[in-house]
Amino acid sequence: MLGSKRKSTCVTGLMVEPGYVAAAQVRVNGVVALERCARRPLAPALVPDGEVADADALAIAVRELFEGSDLDRRVRVGVASQRVAVRTLDLPPLLSDKDLDAAVRFQAGDELPLPIDQAVLDYQLVGAVETPAGPRTRVIVVAAARESIMRLLSAVRGAGLKPTGIDLSAFAMIRALHRPEGGEPLTTLYVNAAGLTTLAVSRAGQCLFTRVAAAGGEAMANALAPRHELTLEHARGWLEHVGRAEDGAPVEGDERIVSSAGATLEDGARRVADAARTTLEFYGQQDGAQPAQRVVLTGPLAALPVFRDGFREALGAEVEIGRVPEAHAGALGDVPAETMAVPAGLAVEEFAA
Repeated sequence: MLGSKRKSTCVTGLMVEPGYVAAAQVRVNGVVALERCARRPLAPALVPDGEVADADALAIAVRELFEGSDLDRRVRVGVASQRVAVRTLDLPPLLSDKDLDAAVRFQAGDELPLPIDQAVLDYQLVGAVETPAGPRTRVIVVAAARESIMRLLSAVRGAGLKPTGIDLSAFAMIRALHRPEGGEPLTTLYVNAAGLTTLAVSRAGQCLFTRVAAAGGEAMANALAPRHELTLEHARGWLEHVGRAEDGAPVEGDERIVSSAGATLEDGARRVADAARTTLEFYGQQDGAQPAQRVVLTGPLAALPVFRDGFREALGAEVEIGRVPEAHAGALGDVPAETMAVPAGLAVEEFAA
């Protein structure tokens, strides 16, 4: 079930995205900290657009990720796809839990782009809000095609893992990166720039709005590859190689590809910044919406200086980099901390901010 709240003594967060699969276990003591993690690339055909295309091949890749690791094989799995429907509903106030559940399912039938009986559906309570129609109870409803979820779970089980729940990557990102604030809570835009880009507006650790944009690493690789007759794997490698260059530092390699990869990263950063602005515009249309006061960038692309500098410039605002700290030295190994926010958040039971 999306957003499963079942308790477990130990769980591994598992995120499958276009281009990579990552897993993490964490310790929570005020903040989320990584105890162990693993990450590996995926072939382009396995998870195009965030949807599992080849469950058997994905199972092999996930199994290889866990082999030789100490990661627990009970996993909570993240989902992020433009085909996952997310809607904000304002319902009558003061509903009991049972009535709230019934009201969500009734109204969601009119709001969602897929039939309820063909969807896996869950919701997250935002709370009481004032609207022109009076006080309402606001919830964020998440629905994914049952067939899509079953393919993902088939791959996870085929890898020898035991799925204990499924959760939206946006919720996990917020759980991993939210820090308790003194004084008035800040409205924050979180941006996970990965194969796709997950964006979420949050306040006091509560998700208020979220969406997934096509802009991201896979779109950039697909743009770069045909220009130089590269495979998508090679295009990804060039983007990472060029993206890691510090400002003004020379980059080794074919000058034509280096130049093209740099331009692709800059264009990709502009597209992700555009997605961030659009997200804030959509969120701002809600009753009671407050302007964003912080922007936090995380994800694999946030580990690349060229991309994150380009994103800051294109957005024209201060941008914090969201990194999950280590619970002990060496917990990350050679995995960049920026890449682990979503897997780390998936490993955390839901908690009050």
